[in-house]
Amino acid sequence: MNDIKSSQALVELYESMDDERKRSLCDFADYLYAKADPISKEVPAPSEILRPESETVVGAVKRLKATYHMVESMSVFSAASALMMDHMVKGRDVVEVIDEMEILFEDSYNKLIQDDDEQENSKDSA
Repeated sequence: MNDIKSSQALVELYESMDDERKRSLCDFADYLYAKADPISKEVPAPSEILRPESETVVGAVKRLKATYHMVESMSVFSAASALMMDHMVKGRDVVEVIDEMEILFEDSYNKLIQDDDEQENSKDSA
């Protein structure tokens, strides 16, 4: 039997707490992190999913989510949704919007790699 909660379950618990308990939980998490060597999660390479010659914006979002499956940032999906709305509501060119989405996802992936490298370097120097 696995008693380990999912990260989503932990977020739900955290969100249901008052500020004092949130601070206590964060302090305890910092303490545990400082005491143990965290498990290093290697950031996987993006999947190689080729961009079709003609693609819809919705299809591009699905492709990019599958390509960059390790990117979970809500800010990425929020920005991608804004680009999708620009296309649907304002009539922005589909190719231009998809190009920007690709840059958005690639930049987020590169930041994930950079953050992982910085975390490794900070633990190595500690």
